[in-house]
Amino acid sequence: MQMTRTRVQELLQRFTGVPVTVIGDLILDQFIWGKVERISPEAPVPVIEITRETIHLGGAANVAANLVALGARPVLIGVVGRDQAGVTLRNELGRMGMDTGGVIIDQARATTVKTRIIAHHQQVCRADRECRDAVSGAVLDQLLAAASSAVDRTVGTVISDYAKGVLMSDFLSAVISESRARDKFVAVDPKVENFAVYRGASVITPNKREAERAAGIPISSDEDLIRAGRRLLETTGAEHILITRGEEGMTLVEPDRYLHLPTAAREVYDVTGAGDTVIATLSAALAAGANVQEAAYLANHAAGVVVGRVGTASASREDILASVEAQAS
Repeated sequence: MQMTRTRVQELLQRFTGVPVTVIGDLILDQFIWGKVERISPEAPVPVIEITRETIHLGGAANVAANLVALGARPVLIGVVGRDQAGVTLRNELGRMGMDTGGVIIDQARATTVKTRIIAHHQQVCRADRECRDAVSGAVLDQLLAAASSAVDRTVGTVISDYAKGVLMSDFLSAVISESRARDKFVAVDPKVENFAVYRGASVITPNKREAERAAGIPISSDEDLIRAGRRLLETTGAEHILITRGEEGMTLVEPDRYLHLPTAAREVYDVTGAGDTVIATLSAALAAGANVQEAAYLANHAAGVVVGRVGTASASREDILASVEAQAS
């Protein structure tokens, strides 16, 4: 598939200020950067000499950050703990100009933090601090109220599932039903194997492994991939399944057709957060009036940009346009 430069520019310009609800698990990504010059005398492990530390938004917060980078206006709904990581996450959201009114504080919950140690541009290890207990009680009531208000004020809804306890089946069902009843699209970046919980979504964006496990079909060929996608369409009642395939690009599966999009990446350094970029760009494009094929095309180029960078990254409209032009040349 190809899009004209004029059409790409038209859609990218329409991203400006378009309101999109983002609901899901909020994560703080911490990166510790350093270098390795020796092995520890205590154990056969490298000694990292730390040179700097950075923090980035992760999970649904990174989806929202990607939408901001694209010029859209996300309304973010999620939960953090009453801890320093939660404060840092909310401060970072505020620094980016995002409304934090839908970020609910749960006194009994720890904010999810993923700490990655990077040496010489290579990830050495990752340490996670998280709570995956299901949100309930007053916190769930606050989430439902915030989600309902956000859906009413936006063009579409993104569900970013990292299986950290926020997106339980009843909550998902309520959000999807309310969004579709108001004729708003629902785009889901899934995590759980039982895709039936996303029933009624407009488009679901699993990676190849997630699609394989959810469909129960080993994928070793394009034919297997299409068959898995069609099974997921039946399971979920979704209109589209967009399967991301890493270095092989992505494939859009619909009931009566499919579309292969080869990767737009020139080099792959780090896939961290690439799924967030895909769902953000896809949703911004749908909100801007693109059809799903055009939205997938732009999302594929955005993904090609971010995997060429180390660490959690995002793609701007200028990045996407440059990628489209480079592929056309």
